[in-house]
Amino acid sequence: MDHQPKFFENLSGTGKAIGVLTSGGDAQGMNAAVRAVVRMGIYVKAKVYFVYEGYQGMVDGGDNIVEVSWESVSSILQVGGTVIGSARCKSFRTREGRLQAACNLVQRGITNLCVIGGDGSLTGANLFREEWSGLLEELAQKGKIDEEAVKKYAYLNIVGMVGSIDNDFCGTDMTIGTDSALHRIIEVVDAIMTTAQSHQRTFVLEVMGRHCGYLALVSALACGADWVFIPEYPPEEGWEDSMCVKLSENRARKKRLNIIIVAEGAIDCHNKPITSEKVKDLVVQRLGFDTRVTILGHVQRGGTPSAFDRILASRMGVEAVLALLEATPDTPACVVSLSGNQAVRLPLMECVQMTQEVQKAMDEGRFVEAVRLRGRSFENNLNTYKLLSQKKPDAELPKTNFNVAVLNVGAPAAGMNAAVRAAVRVGITEGHKMFAVIDGFEGFARGKIKEISWGDVGGWTGQGGSILGTKRTLPAKYLEKIADQMRTNNINALMVIGGFEAYESCLQLHEARSCFEEFCVPICVLPATISNNVPGTDFSIGADTALNAIVETCDRIKQSASGTKRRVFIIETMGGYCGYLANMGALAAGADAAYIFEEQFDIRELQANVEHLTEKMKTSIQRGLVLRNENCNENYTTDFIYQLYSEEGKGVFDCRKNVLGHMQQGGAPSPFDRNFGTKISAKAVQWISKKLKETYRKEEGKVFANTDDSVCLLGMRRRNLVFQPVAELKNETDFVHRIPMEQWWLKLRPLMKILAKYKTSYDVSDSGQLEHVAMHSPKEAETGAI
Repeated sequence: MDHQPKFFENLSGTGKAIGVLTSGGDAQGMNAAVRAVVRMGIYVKAKVYFVYEGYQGMVDGGDNIVEVSWESVSSILQVGGTVIGSARCKSFRTREGRLQAACNLVQRGITNLCVIGGDGSLTGANLFREEWSGLLEELAQKGKIDEEAVKKYAYLNIVGMVGSIDNDFCGTDMTIGTDSALHRIIEVVDAIMTTAQSHQRTFVLEVMGRHCGYLALVSALACGADWVFIPEYPPEEGWEDSMCVKLSENRARKKRLNIIIVAEGAIDCHNKPITSEKVKDLVVQRLGFDTRVTILGHVQRGGTPSAFDRILASRMGVEAVLALLEATPDTPACVVSLSGNQAVRLPLMECVQMTQEVQKAMDEGRFVEAVRLRGRSFENNLNTYKLLSQKKPDAELPKTNFNVAVLNVGAPAAGMNAAVRAAVRVGITEGHKMFAVIDGFEGFARGKIKEISWGDVGGWTGQGGSILGTKRTLPAKYLEKIADQMRTNNINALMVIGGFEAYESCLQLHEARSCFEEFCVPICVLPATISNNVPGTDFSIGADTALNAIVETCDRIKQSASGTKRRVFIIETMGGYCGYLANMGALAAGADAAYIFEEQFDIRELQANVEHLTEKMKTSIQRGLVLRNENCNENYTTDFIYQLYSEEGKGVFDCRKNVLGHMQQGGAPSPFDRNFGTKISAKAVQWISKKLKETYRKEEGKVFANTDDSVCLLGMRRRNLVFQPVAELKNETDFVHRIPMEQWWLKLRPLMKILAKYKTSYDVSDSGQLEHVAMHSPKEAETGAI
């Protein structure tokens, strides 16, 4: 449906006052949300107030409720926790406490509240909203406010954002802080693995999650743990035997370490707790393995927020202000959340009720129901983990007699190895013989192909780069040799993991089908590139890791600049012609500008940016950060921009430049990339199995697939994972610049400008619709979300 873009300039906050508070347990990224609320609020000419120490500060009033300025939230983007404090508050649970809080808000004219916290905090906010008019009348009767104020401030609007590392809130795929907590867990697991390997040890890791197993489940997926205990999916009777058998089998396969992950709220099927100590004692008594327990505790809440959490919180913060501006007395309290890649608004109480339903289902032993209520994303994670963690005995595996080859193409991207591991293991479970091709299509042409087993890919999830080796060479010049190898090795399907070259390669194979029947087999492309420039997908494996590398460097650079004052840094990022890394890096690092190829700029814009920075140097924030995509303009090079800024800023600020280079391609994959790679790869192999069955010609004893829909790219589109024929994606591609013609993240570009104090227009057509929390059917879990 074509709709006219709706711009938020028509939404004015003049005369409105917004209070922002953080409540309940802290989570990394809360500060990014606070910053976005403050800056967006001021941008639309509303007054914005900090409420310090959560609800306690609202009840106590005085210096705890303070009007803030643009500069008040400078330099907090990269800080973990919450700078405005959070406290558990008993008095807000009483009517007297809420009466006092209402009095304090009315005195400052605050009738819009943005609450960042967990389900308890949000439930409290909703109760406050429902009681509001009654509280005001009571205050008037007691003579604390006049009748005028009762009329003027008759309604309280509430918008919630969920800040919780446990990801235990129904209605959103990710809560603010979850991704950062996964970063902390994975950093620890990666570090423990090296010491465990040295001593042949078993490690039992306890992670947070009293009522929700998300952190335990996803970290188990991301590090390939041997066993995981979560509250929603208790192990079956006799789990002690099964676990010990699995651990000793792994040792027999020359695996030098075992990792067991336990959520702090883990239970057995009789609702009895399973503790990390209990698991350790069991392993020691039964197997005699050298076993250690590590309890991660509050480390998981600490540290700097990940790039994902900063972008998520910034998007949510801006969306929350829009929701408050559009709220009417009849609008229910809403919570701003994430569905796939979409920011959505959901009725707060629907989400809270669903969250409570999960707990109720667990208490009553309805565990299948509890998993379903958690949502598609959780269910998908669990199904993928079950597929990958345990190898069935050979006798139980089906035999399909199909051979499936996996190869990497293009530049290396973190997470490729996780995708290969998942493909090999799911393929073996489905009954196929799996083959690994070394060094891309070049290696394929030379016959560098070998069968790969379940054990061969153990420990691959945490490895960066490409273990199989990868080359940028396209198949066009080796078509005959590749066809020979396909015939010799009887390859019935191909899985190609890589960037734009992988996509182009599969187009070439598709077009060569008329000459080479060997290519008439199911072929699937998995997008894996740091540039995130592959058509047909919003995200590529590897882009999140690169983004985190950029953001980490920008944080350090900003810190160095804050010491020297009046300094501007020009930073060059990779990405080819695709501005994803520069744009999203700028949003996550709090940059002043980002130059990208997709949005042409001229000397006037460069001049305006210099003037903007000159103005900024007059405030208390005396440093600047500018990102530039490597190919954004052939004449306005990084050197040119550096020299221009140096000359124009003379006497006001000095300049430094930094080319980040290949550090963006290296490093251990982030939890998101490990998880994304694992899940889309598992899904792709299941698609290949389905296509093999459909295209097998019994009478000829061979696979023959020559339709367009047998060469697909699996991508994340808005809210779903979709298989798209590469032939159809051709029309969406700019082959000269190797980018998709339309890119979703360009819609977030104004966000970065607003948060850096530029006047801009922001299309809010996508937002504003209050949706309902959807209960999904089990079938949907197979089709859908990440």
